[in-house]
Amino acid sequence: MENESRFLSMSLWFALLLSIAVLSFPSSAKTRVVQDEQGTFELESIPKRVVVLEFSFVDALAAVGVSPVGVADDNNAARVIEAVRDLVQPWESVGMRSQPSLEAIALLKPDLIIADAERHRTIYQDLNRIAPTLLLKSRGETYHENLESAHKIGIALNKQEAMDKRIQQHQETMTKYKQHFTLKQTVQFAVVSDKGMWLHGPQSYAGGVLNELGIASPITQKTEKAYLPASFELLLKTNPDWLLLGAYSQPNVIGEWKKNPLFKLLSSAKAQHIIEVSPELWSLNRGMLAAEKIAQNLEQILGKS
Repeated sequence: MENESRFLSMSLWFALLLSIAVLSFPSSAKTRVVQDEQGTFELESIPKRVVVLEFSFVDALAAVGVSPVGVADDNNAARVIEAVRDLVQPWESVGMRSQPSLEAIALLKPDLIIADAERHRTIYQDLNRIAPTLLLKSRGETYHENLESAHKIGIALNKQEAMDKRIQQHQETMTKYKQHFTLKQTVQFAVVSDKGMWLHGPQSYAGGVLNELGIASPITQKTEKAYLPASFELLLKTNPDWLLLGAYSQPNVIGEWKKNPLFKLLSSAKAQHIIEVSPELWSLNRGMLAAEKIAQNLEQILGKS
């Protein structure tokens, strides 16, 4: 009887230890560490209310089925491409990407803020007082840096496996699109406004997407800059076979440049290969969904050439 009682007591003690271990394990399993642009970023809980301050971060969240509660959307939700908006719930605007409203962010009571290392470093401390803030590259990032940021966001959201699977799927999709293009001509994307033209070079996001698809750039001189301010003379010198223009305003500088007799000497002008494309798709909404839509758009423009 005494042995039976001792056995029962030991069984209860073992069961208690096991229950403590089971209860404590999920907590440690959820602790995640990410190297962001500010240093080591650690999370123990799973974020439920995420505010993002760049369009590329909305793309990353949408890729794994997470809806942000707030977005710095420049006070216009339509600036986020439809392919991304279709995958998330409506959000509250927290103002301009260049100057988001700290008050609007605080009112949403976020448990995670994802901010741009270039735009928001100066307000990082203010953001961090509201909620843990992940500082990642977005503005001026390369295509591959965007994928790295998406991977880090996956870890922060406790969706690393889902994000890595989506990244792999994305890479397979881009490889399939690449097989469609055998174009030997150069393609240049640029944004234009009434203030000027900016060529998106090989180090830009759009330039990286084109390179990933096997499309040659007319910019052969190595540059670390993502965006190159372009005069008419520089455009003539660059002379792409295809010129894809994302217009931020109408009219813009192209209207003036077309009046110059030398404009007709451009290879793209001669071949009628100057095409207007969406600046939201090609420039603002960097991300996997955006890149896949760019590839689709490029196929429509060039055909399976």
